[in-house]
Amino acid sequence: MVVALLAIAAALPTPSSLRSPQRSVIGGRHVARRGCFELGLALGLGLASLPALAADDEIEVYFGCGCFWHVQHEFVSAEQSILRRKDAQLTSLAGYAGGNAGAKDGKVCYHNAGFISDYGSLGHAEVVRLRIPTSKYGAFAEEYFKLFDKDGNRPDQDGDRGLEYRNLVGIPGGANSPLAKELVQASIRQGDKMNFAKGKGDDPDVRATVFVMDTETHPFFVGEAYHQFHDGFAWGEDYPQSYNNLAKVVAKAGNLPASGCPNGMLGVGIAGL
Repeated sequence: MVVALLAIAAALPTPSSLRSPQRSVIGGRHVARRGCFELGLALGLGLASLPALAADDEIEVYFGCGCFWHVQHEFVSAEQSILRRKDAQLTSLAGYAGGNAGAKDGKVCYHNAGFISDYGSLGHAEVVRLRIPTSKYGAFAEEYFKLFDKDGNRPDQDGDRGLEYRNLVGIPGGANSPLAKELVQASIRQGDKMNFAKGKGDDPDVRATVFVMDTETHPFFVGEAYHQFHDGFAWGEDYPQSYNNLAKVVAKAGNLPASGCPNGMLGVGIAGL
C-alpha cells in the first residue's frame, strides 16, 4: 500500500470519485478510509515543518455541517460538558471559512441586499469556530460526527445544499497535522461513516465527505451578531431563551468581535425580521 500511495498522482479527484463508501483522500492520494491519515503520518508526509502541539495548548478549530445555527448549539453544549466552561468563557461562534477569496473589504458577510462581501460568492461555507485544548480535540471531533446519520448525511442534507453548506473541518496544519489522525479516529469511533478529502478551498458539497482545511491558509471569519446563539433551522427547533441570551453574555465578555457586516438581508436582522 505504501508504494501504491506514493505512486498515485497528487491531483484531487472529482466529486464523483469521492463518493465511494470505503475510500478517502489525503494530499490527493486514495487509500482505505480507516488508514489514510495514519499512513500519511507514518510516512512523514509534510509533518516535519509543523510545530509539536502540547496537550494543553489551546488551538483554534472549526467545524462545518450545513446551517451553522444547529452546529453552534451542539458545540456550546460540548464546551459546557467537556470543558465545564461557564457562559462568559464560551468560544463557539458561527461564521464562515473555506473560500479561497478570503475577505472582501476586510469582511465576510451573510447574504444581504447590498451584496456586500457575500460569503457564498467568496467560496465560504457556514462553520462554527472553537478554541479548545489540543488534548480535547478528539472528544470535540466525536461531537461533530454525531451530527451525521448512519449514512453520513447531515441534519439538513436534503434542504440546505451547495458550496455554502458543505462539510468541512479546519485544524492547524490541515491534512498534514497530527490532529488529522485524531479526526479520522474520532470518525471511526462514531461509526466510520464519513469520507475525507484535503480541502483546497471553494470545494464542492459532496455527500458523506468532509474536507480538511488548514486554518492558516483558510481562516475563520466571524458571523454577524444576529446569527450567534440562534434557534435551530428545523421547524420547532427553538432553544431556551437562556441559550439565545448567550450572545449578550459572550459579547459583554469581549469574546464576540464585530463582523462589520450589514445587520440582516434588509438591514434589520435575517430576512428583515
